[in-house]
Amino acid sequence: MDYTELEQISSFALLSAVEVGKHLYWTIGSYKVHGQVFIVSWLVITILVLTAFIGTRKLDKIPGKLQNFMEFVLEFLQDIAKNQIGEHEYRSWVPYIATIFLFILGSNWAGALIPWKLIHLPEGELAAPTNDINTTVALSLLTSAAYFYAGLSKNGIGYFMRYIEPTPVLLPINILEDFTKPLSLSFRLFGNILADELVVSVFTLLVPILIPLPVMILGLFASSIQALIFSTLSAAYIGEAMEGHGEH
Repeated sequence: MDYTELEQISSFALLSAVEVGKHLYWTIGSYKVHGQVFIVSWLVITILVLTAFIGTRKLDKIPGKLQNFMEFVLEFLQDIAKNQIGEHEYRSWVPYIATIFLFILGSNWAGALIPWKLIHLPEGELAAPTNDINTTVALSLLTSAAYFYAGLSKNGIGYFMRYIEPTPVLLPINILEDFTKPLSLSFRLFGNILADELVVSVFTLLVPILIPLPVMILGLFASSIQALIFSTLSAAYIGEAMEGHGEH
């Protein structure tokens, strides 16, 4: 093996080690996980759990402001599940839809509101968990598992009849649809949050601090819409899976 071949092999080895951005890795056993995603995710989860605990610790017949707010949020999330899944089946799915919506909303807002760049890490930087494709793919796969479980628990083996309806010719397309659903969910959320953070970062670098504020406010609105879209589509997929395919 001559010097040129050794040089080519070393070049390929260097290229294989290239990453997009820097990450803070934690080693757990034989696995490496993104530390910055875990930090912000657990911060969001802690805030949501504490808010829920404080808001429901003492329920009054005449609710105060916080209880009113908590009841409004619950009714809003119940309506999402009811409209997509149906009045008779939605109640058991409210916890899942609510958890998905609140976690994504909290993650998106954490990335938009908190100045993470002021906190320095050994590698990488803190950001919204939904700014990481691994998080959005995991959430999408949870939804896929949820609607498969919903369809099988409601219709049994008859659930698979949906793949050959209205004609067996559509079998490949119906199977492909199960792959495109999580792909579209994950990349839509990831792309929108990443683009929003990049736009705010560029504006902050180019213009004074007060100018990016309208963009940040628009980002908060877009982040909320993305949480609503993800949870609504998740509920819609679950509702679709629970339709009576096995009754034909």
